[in-house]
Amino acid sequence: MTGADDGRRILRIFNNNVLLARDSLGREVVLTGRGLGFQATPGQRVDESKVARTFVPEDGRNADNVAAMLASIAPEYLQITDELLAPVWVERGQEPSSATVLAVADHISFAVKRVRQGIEVDYPLRTEIAHLYPRELAWGERIVATLNQRLDLQLPPEEAVPLALHLVNAAFNTGNLSQTYQMTGVFSQIFDIIEQTYAQKLDRDSVNVARFITHLRYFFARVHAETQLDQELGSFTSAIRLSYPDAYRCAIGVRAILELRLGQSVTEDETAYLAMHIARLTQPS
Repeated sequence: MTGADDGRRILRIFNNNVLLARDSLGREVVLTGRGLGFQATPGQRVDESKVARTFVPEDGRNADNVAAMLASIAPEYLQITDELLAPVWVERGQEPSSATVLAVADHISFAVKRVRQGIEVDYPLRTEIAHLYPRELAWGERIVATLNQRLDLQLPPEEAVPLALHLVNAAFNTGNLSQTYQMTGVFSQIFDIIEQTYAQKLDRDSVNVARFITHLRYFFARVHAETQLDQELGSFTSAIRLSYPDAYRCAIGVRAILELRLGQSVTEDETAYLAMHIARLTQPS
């Protein structure tokens, strides 16, 4: 994920710490590092001494969206995510995944925001995750404990569950182009439904839309792998209905479209998670 190339040129500056560049292979890559974009201009060579990480957008992801999402995450969350995931890659014998680092850092950012706003979300999948993915859950628990220590806050232990799922999802990146084409059409239809429900136009190049697309990509991967979340999480679904009633109603409409397009049922658990992400998508930043 990190590296140096003296030939990299700046394409766009997002803030003092994030910029978009083109490498010697002609790829658009996203670079992060403190002060990397300060007083820089497009066309300049990248100051490689300031580069902390290089993110290569994976599976057709839009580089501008990746950069915008990174720019919205506090640098300390990216740094701590990199540190916490380093042993995961070693234990798995896996190359670092830019998409996973971004997803985990973004989740951490949102989880911290929820805690500081006093919003509680229960994740009752722990028993199932502990049975199916004990290693990933242990990593998630370690991440939560370290975050609470370093950031001086109290993320609930249940946050280990979605973090574990992010690590499980890292194995779902198949690179199947036909699935990517199918997803693109469905995404557009889903955004139409959300815009009609909320009577507002979504900026489809925005960070919030990019976040939602990340969730939908993982959902598609679970559908194709026949591993939808399906544990009849009554308490979780009830909490989502009560906390985000408009988003839940919208998610029911989205579910209907997904079932038509995919030719199979979407579980109640997946619907509840869709509602939670729709709520985030439509709330003010």
